[in-house]
Amino acid sequence: MESDRTTKLEFGVQMTCNGCVNAVRTALEGTQGVQSVEIDLAQEQVLVESSLTSQEVQSLIESTGRRAVLKGVGAADPDLGSAVAMMGGAGPVQGVVRFVQVTGDCCLIDGTLDGLEPGSHGLHVHELGDLTNDCLSCGDHYNPYGRQHGAPQDSERHVGDLGNIVAESNGRASFRLEDSQLKVWDIIGRSLVVDSREDDLGRGGHPLSKQTGNSGERLACGIIARSASLFQNAKKICACDGVTIWEERDRPIAGKGRRKTDAPAANL
Repeated sequence: MESDRTTKLEFGVQMTCNGCVNAVRTALEGTQGVQSVEIDLAQEQVLVESSLTSQEVQSLIESTGRRAVLKGVGAADPDLGSAVAMMGGAGPVQGVVRFVQVTGDCCLIDGTLDGLEPGSHGLHVHELGDLTNDCLSCGDHYNPYGRQHGAPQDSERHVGDLGNIVAESNGRASFRLEDSQLKVWDIIGRSLVVDSREDDLGRGGHPLSKQTGNSGERLACGIIARSASLFQNAKKICACDGVTIWEERDRPIAGKGRRKTDAPAANL
């Protein structure tokens, strides 16, 4: 389900004067969904507590004419772990999806995907962190309890069933979901996949309805990697654009997880 729970977002923003600070503050403060704004001119840092998606907050900052880069996501209270999936595939779909475990039974999923056909698309966590054959090698939906496919609010569902995201006419889906079954510590090293069609949530009459929601082909995917939250000192192995690469022991399958076209790890 969509979430109105707040998180804290840290942005690096190009600012050189107090006028820049005032412009960014004006763009953010007073906007519905923005709870607080802290700006450090010397560090060119903006910290926002908000129930908006990270993309919505970034767009507000960039409406002032200044480039913003999301550097971190954390819970308003100390969170229990964070992760990120860099999404891509053989087609044009790409984006970033972040996970923050804010309580033992609440995981926030914040993401933006571009290149989608307008309309609804199924979103699921899959069991394997294996991209050797792109999204085809990600395995089935993450389903540790052997249940039938369902909607996110159903008790009878795969743990990886996240329902649908909706792409606008420009092909962008910006979303912020709250899930009670997903746990960040269980999905590190697995994969996230977005599909070509709407997930019927197990309520359709197709033979695949109770297995996959009959949501079509896998358009894009990404391995879910551990990331350092704003309020937790996570052990970093290798960082690239703010993403912390997982340790080998975090992967459900050792020795896999990289697309054939990826650069060697030493070049990250």
